[in-house]
Amino acid sequence: MHGGCKWKSTFINIKAGGVKGLINACLFISGSHPEECTFSGFCEICEGFAAETAVGQIDHMTGTEDHIGGLDAVVTSKNTYIAPFVNAEECEYLVIEDAFPNGKPALDKGGIIFTDRATVDKVEKMKVCTCLNPLHTALAIYGCLLGYTLISEEMKNPLLKNMVEVIGYKEGLPVVVNPGILDPKKFIDEVVNVRIPNPFLPDSPQRIATDTSQKLSIRFGETIKAYEASPDLHTEDLKLIPLVYAGWLRYLMGIDDEGREFTPSSDPLLEEARQYVADYELSFSPKDLSKLDALLANEKIFGVNLHAIGMDTLVKQYFAELSSGVGAVATALKKYVPEKVTF
Repeated sequence: MHGGCKWKSTFINIKAGGVKGLINACLFISGSHPEECTFSGFCEICEGFAAETAVGQIDHMTGTEDHIGGLDAVVTSKNTYIAPFVNAEECEYLVIEDAFPNGKPALDKGGIIFTDRATVDKVEKMKVCTCLNPLHTALAIYGCLLGYTLISEEMKNPLLKNMVEVIGYKEGLPVVVNPGILDPKKFIDEVVNVRIPNPFLPDSPQRIATDTSQKLSIRFGETIKAYEASPDLHTEDLKLIPLVYAGWLRYLMGIDDEGREFTPSSDPLLEEARQYVADYELSFSPKDLSKLDALLANEKIFGVNLHAIGMDTLVKQYFAELSSGVGAVATALKKYVPEKVTF
């Protein structure tokens, strides 16, 4: 479901809840009448939260030595980051359904793309299932394990950069949903070469790792389903998506690759999922990996039943290696991520 549908659903639900006043009279009533009001759109622009480095840069640019008040990041009780200012980036996409019952401004002259609703859906699926979000989650998991605090810094690590290139170009693009109005390969090109490495968007793997159990299904599961449904592709050819799944299991242990404890980011299934790895330690000794079976069969988390399609064996193998001792994560990446990616 794209953002427009969620927006409409929210409007109608609030209306049904009895919101009173002018907003209720003027907006929410029209929300259930498509001849009066429509809801559709895909907007893609990264707006990083107000990290201390960004605040310092603003202070420096103003030429003042005094700290500008009110720019510090605000983190709510539910771990939501609120940015007092916007860190803009050069790559922007705004795709809107061409459905304006009351007339529309010539926004297309400014680069906004008007199209039909089906294409809006395809654009969002392209981004969420293949071209950006899966790469972010892969970097978030391994960034936390390797002690990174900035996603942009991770892209300076050739192994991590190559990992997301394989996931995007080699494993994702063969089954990408192509909307036609944006080129999926060019989209990934900008993601890995311009957007994620951008130091002026000081995003952290810890923030992106929030709610990972809710993201794995859509960000990786749809690709696996597409491979399963294809007569020409084979699920066993997917090598790094399973490594991301195994990395998440290793992440649940709450111990980084140097053997230091860390606090996993908030997640509604965190405590439940951590029970499956609670008995494992960083050790070369053999592990009873059958304890992971029930978790790996959870279709709601992974998008598919990994046991049913036979991917659980590889995930467990990877996990055993990732948890075999201090430094094992880096060792596994060197073993399984190619030194050079051709596409």
